[in-house]
Amino acid sequence: QVQLVESGGGSVQTGGSLRLSCVFSGTIDNINAMGWHRQAPGEQRELVAAIASGGNTGYSESVKGRLTLSRDSAKNTIYIQVNDLKPEDTAVYYCAARANGQDLYKYWGQGTQVTVSS
Repeated sequence: QVQLVESGGGSVQTGGSLRLSCVFSGTIDNINAMGWHRQAPGEQRELVAAIASGGNTGYSESVKGRLTLSRDSAKNTIYIQVNDLKPEDTAVYYCAARANGQDLYKYWGQGTQVTVSS
């Protein structure tokens, strides 16, 4: 089992920035990727950024250039820094982990709310 705990969400105005954190613990040796997803009201969950165990990162087109994912392995933490926030970034942001041999993300945090006002 892997446990994930997100933090750092909040309410900001358009153009503002936030840094979200995800602390992970448990049986992490079997994890080959971690990702940040978001889900806006009435919308499907969207993968916005991911990092593989080797350190390669990927971003969705909707956030590319405004979002940076980083990892602190010593702290078992991954971060996303989101800049130039827009009202359409309003969503619950979830951290998730994918195990070796799996196509889907199996372990999920509880989510952290980000609200961007215009």
